[in-house]
Amino acid sequence: MNGIGYLAKHASGMRQAAAAIIARVFGTSERTSGSTHFMILEKSLRFLIAGLVFLAPATTLVMRGGTGYCFFALLFLALALAFTKRYRLDPRLLFKAFPLYTAGMLVFMVLLPAQQAVEGYYLPREFDGMSRFALSLPIFLLLANVPVKSLKAIGWGCAFGAIGAGLWALDSAMHMTATELARLGNAYTNPIPYGNTALLLGFLSAMSIRWDTDHKRIAVSVKLLGLAAGIYASYMSGTRGGWLAIPLFLVLCSLNFGWIRHKRHWFAAVAAAVIAMSALLATPHGQERLTATKSDLTRLEYGAAADSSIGARLQLWRASLRLFEAHPALGIGKGRLESSLREMAKAGEVSPLVVNQRAHSEFFSTIAELGGAGVLCLALLYAGPLVYFIRHRKSPNSDVSTAAYCGIAVSGSVIIFGLSIDVFTVVMSTALIALFWAVLLAVIAHDARMPLGKPGTGPSA
Repeated sequence: MNGIGYLAKHASGMRQAAAAIIARVFGTSERTSGSTHFMILEKSLRFLIAGLVFLAPATTLVMRGGTGYCFFALLFLALALAFTKRYRLDPRLLFKAFPLYTAGMLVFMVLLPAQQAVEGYYLPREFDGMSRFALSLPIFLLLANVPVKSLKAIGWGCAFGAIGAGLWALDSAMHMTATELARLGNAYTNPIPYGNTALLLGFLSAMSIRWDTDHKRIAVSVKLLGLAAGIYASYMSGTRGGWLAIPLFLVLCSLNFGWIRHKRHWFAAVAAAVIAMSALLATPHGQERLTATKSDLTRLEYGAAADSSIGARLQLWRASLRLFEAHPALGIGKGRLESSLREMAKAGEVSPLVVNQRAHSEFFSTIAELGGAGVLCLALLYAGPLVYFIRHRKSPNSDVSTAAYCGIAVSGSVIIFGLSIDVFTVVMSTALIALFWAVLLAVIAHDARMPLGKPGTGPSA
């Protein structure tokens, strides 16, 4: 007890000493705030943060673990700089300005341990992916103190990430046989998340052009190339479910650039989306995927459900509903879907061909493994960031409105992609989505119309 009392008595002094040391290291003490040394350190730190914001999307499809390295580097900076005056983390942003976002990022990290405690099992790997959302909150608070100019690097990161995916697809097309190229992915990502991510990067690249006021011609050229490369990579991956997001992306692009101002513009936007989807499906690869869909439906009609992509999904979804009916509150347990499906297959309730770790749908996997509580958490995860993006989409500040439309694109695509695949199963994808939300909401946090005003002390541009 004496040791504990000693630590409690001197905790304040120890904290002040730690803050002083970190302030000296990062040049944030008031005595050196006007010095050249301080300015160099400040600019270097901003450059480092901007570089990590850029590299997270730029490396996600071309370097294994690239997004994760950037994520944890930003987390380390957030925690280290939390002791400094300039980059002190302000929890009011979480609980007063963005409470729904905060709740959405935390709910699964509350539900998963509680479920495992109630059910009496322990699978720590199930915390891995969802932990990225909770860990992104300190990153968001750090980025809210960073000038918006540094945060805009994410648009260029999306452009280079999409271009990298497109170059990989082009190189694969030149060096692979038709059989090998049937569904394009890379060494660490299967075709569906690969194509979906490339498509999202491409459209975010194009939408972020509105941020670029300097060197406009170069920005337009590079970022439109990113759009084309992202679409091409998605096309080569054959991700039919991901293509459903294209109409949403086209409409959001039109709204972002102010092309839709009257009702007739809406008709034009919808017509453009229909033409784009028709053109995609009319291509050889599109026709191949359309033929595969028709074939799946024909097999389904004749009872051969489990040996087709659509049929297997339908069986998985029906099985998920049965598991939910048996365990409506908390589900069967996160990480237990495969063993439950195996038991159902032994009982003849589903085909052995569909035994899988996931239900190929974020909703059905959640409802089976986490029950009604999980569905509520998933809805909050989707809605938490989306509410603020929708709220600020018409901001007179073009930086903020562009971030809002990009955020709607991220949230909307996550929901659409999740209809046919488990988005959050891939930790790389989860980390990237969490970073997108953190960066884009940090841009919005600089809006002078926020309840707390502009957080931090840095300029917004």
